[in-house]
Amino acid sequence: MKDIIKQKRALYIIDKFKGARVLIVGDLIMDHFIWGDVSRISPEAPVPVVDVKSESILLGGSANVVNNIHSLGGNCVVTGIVGDDSDGKRLRKSLSGKKISTRGIIVDPGRPTTIKTRIIAHSQQVVRFDREKRKKIDGTTLEKVLKFIKRSVKTVDLIIISDYAKGLISPGLVEEITTLAAKSNVPVAVDPKVEHFGYYKDVTVITPNNLEASRSSGVEIADDHSLHLAGETLLKRTNAEALLITRGEHGMSLFEKEGERTHIPTVAQEVYDVSGAGDTVIGVFGLALASGADFREAAVLANFAAGIVVGKVGTATVTMEELKAAVSSGLKKK
Repeated sequence: MKDIIKQKRALYIIDKFKGARVLIVGDLIMDHFIWGDVSRISPEAPVPVVDVKSESILLGGSANVVNNIHSLGGNCVVTGIVGDDSDGKRLRKSLSGKKISTRGIIVDPGRPTTIKTRIIAHSQQVVRFDREKRKKIDGTTLEKVLKFIKRSVKTVDLIIISDYAKGLISPGLVEEITTLAAKSNVPVAVDPKVEHFGYYKDVTVITPNNLEASRSSGVEIADDHSLHLAGETLLKRTNAEALLITRGEHGMSLFEKEGERTHIPTVAQEVYDVSGAGDTVIGVFGLALASGADFREAAVLANFAAGIVVGKVGTATVTMEELKAAVSSGLKKK
């Protein structure tokens, strides 16, 4: 990675995170974790009995992207939908407590705030259940979101679309965003959903994981040849400037429209939980682009951040100090 970015340059970009302003458009979610231990199987059914020790409710979905950018010193502008319920109030209160404006968050009384509940025992996820309504958002609610985006686009350095397929992201919304962004020369980065890949025409960069890239391209990624074929297919189909495929223990592969292909090996030491890792990747990659990094430099920084966050259990974030330490160690001079 030292042939892509030097330690001094990496630390310089990270320091510039504090001056970057990012608009995050996406599906706001609350992540509910129930922590416990398992020592027996239920006599009622062949399932583990979890002895609950504690619970936590954290920002998830696009709100976790916001949390990651905020944790790294970036300035966040947020829009999305919550329900008129206690979870929606909790989400907005959590953001407000971090001094992040919630003016762009629209309350829709006709749908609940999405909440994912994960039961974790001995650092392993046992089961997850979701409470949500994924019906397409339109009408007055969508108009309010669009109005906020139009007001904000000229004030930001980059736009992130965080798509969890909960109803907000649609072809029309993406087209509106890319049109507005092009007029203001603002890059658009997308954390995608497989079923929505056809939506992301003419964005700047897309960051699918290996499975999403495989399913979206129709190419089973099994080796370098199929990886390159999948990457080329998706670049051509979306007309994006770049595509970053995150590949778990195999690192990341960056495909650029101009023909450059870059593989970045993983830096993760231990993997405890990949929940929210994609949020960290898109957050750091976007923040780096907004701070003057090129695609390859941004990918290296996102790779270091991902290596940190998968070593934590639950929806986690990376701090500027953690990222600087990882970069300093990984890119140190010999």
